[in-house]
Formats: sequence, C-alpha cells, structure tokens
Amino acid sequence: MRIALGLEYCGTAFRGWQSQAGGGTVQDALQAALAKIVGTPLGVLCAGRTDAGVHATQQVVHFDSPVERPVTAWVRGVNTHLPDGVAVRWAQPVGDEFHARFSARGRRYRYLLLNRPQRPGLWQGRLGWFHGELDLAAMQAACGRLPGEHDFSAFRAAECQAKSPVKTMTRATVRQCGSLFVFDFEASAFLHHMVRNLVGTLVYIGKGAQPPGWVDELLQMKDRKLAAPTFSPDGLYFRGPVYEPHWGLPDPDDDFLDGMLK
Repeated sequence: MRIALGLEYCGTAFRGWQSQAGGGTVQDALQAALAKIVGTPLGVLCAGRTDAGVHATQQVVHFDSPVERPVTAWVRGVNTHLPDGVAVRWAQPVGDEFHARFSARGRRYRYLLLNRPQRPGLWQGRLGWFHGELDLAAMQAACGRLPGEHDFSAFRAAECQAKSPVKTMTRATVRQCGSLFVFDFEASAFLHHMVRNLVGTLVYIGKGAQPPGWVDELLQMKDRKLAAPTFSPDGLYFRGPVYEPHWGLPDPDDDFLDGMLK
C-alpha cells in the first residue's frame, strides 16, 4: 500500500532532509518513527530535498507500507515518535503510480527577510536578516525579469547535481509587510541553492548596489561568480510541490504562512 504524507518542520535543529551518516536529518527522524508503526525499517521519497537550516510547511513524501494501518496511525501515531520540530500534518493512500517527486509539476518556496537594524531575537533561525534600507520597487522590478524559461546557471551552487540548469519560473514576487519582506518563487524545479542565490541578488539590487536589469545580465552570462553571495538558509521555507488536481492531495500551507503575515 502506497501512502503519501504531508510534513512540516523547522530545519534549525536538523542537518537537512537527506539521510546521511550520523543521522540528524528529517528523513532519518521520519523513517525511524515510521518503523515504530510498521514494525520494520522502510524508506521514504520526498518531493524536494532541503538543506540544513531550511524549513518546510508542506514537504510531501511517499512510501510503500507492507502492512495496513488507519490514517490516524500515519498522523498521530507517527507524530508520537517524531522529535520536536517536525510533524506529520496529513496522510492519504495513493495509487502505485504516484511519486512524491516525479508526479510534481512544480515547486514553491518562500523567503522571509527581516529588514531592520537589529538582528532577530524571537525569530532567530526562522528569518533571514538584512540591516540596511531596501528599495521594494527595485526588487519588484528585478523579480519581473525572472518568470519564463531561463538558464539559471548564475544562481546554481557548484555542487548542484541537476542534469540541466534550464528551468521554467512561473512566479517571482516580493512584497513588504512592515519590516518583513516576503519573497515567493514557483518553478518547474529548482537548482541547489537557487532560491537563496536569487534572494542574495535581489537584496543587492534592493540596497542599490546594482540596478534591476542586473538580473538580465546574470541570466545571459550564466556565471555564478558574477552574482551575489548565497543568502542565509534561515528564512527559507519549502511551501511544497504542485500536483495535478486528480491526485486529490491536501495543500494546507497557505493558511499558515499567509495568516501569520496578516
């Protein structure tokens, strides 16, 4: 029986999503919790891997269970065995043809940037931070140059393992909520560190170091060394994959983050 789960987690205490030697990742924690419910080890596959310090409001995974359990076992039961900072929000049986990664037609990220002279205290680890004044209009103009199919090599980490740097961006926006700047990105897929590199470049533009048209130059030059430094992982949230409606999967992330910003 194939099961899909929706997770949320605070990445501050984890070494990223992907299982690795020594443990300490979200995948390690989830697989250990599932083993308590199933009675045997099993692996899970996710919609999008996240780095250390990156959060998620809607990480979707799937796994094949050798035993049947009620949906409550996959939610409340698994949550009983998960550490603080990660929780299953929903569970749903799916057909064998569903794949958390390959069935997704897009992915969404949000970056929350605190813009004030003082670093965050209460929200330390959950917000990016920049101390200088930022020009919202300039950053919005730069964001308007990102949608479409582009070679995003200028925003790709050196260790990125994607087969192609060409991705289709369907949304790139920034808005201001008091001292908080909210960046939203949606694309067919993302390269390693792509969102954090985009935010770093937009901050350079916002502080007046470069004009909005710099984005066009970077896309054309395709050289990572010419773009801004990679921004902190603290304010990055994976808002989940985008699936076709026929899968019937819940998509509850908007009510949380959007409500928090009102």
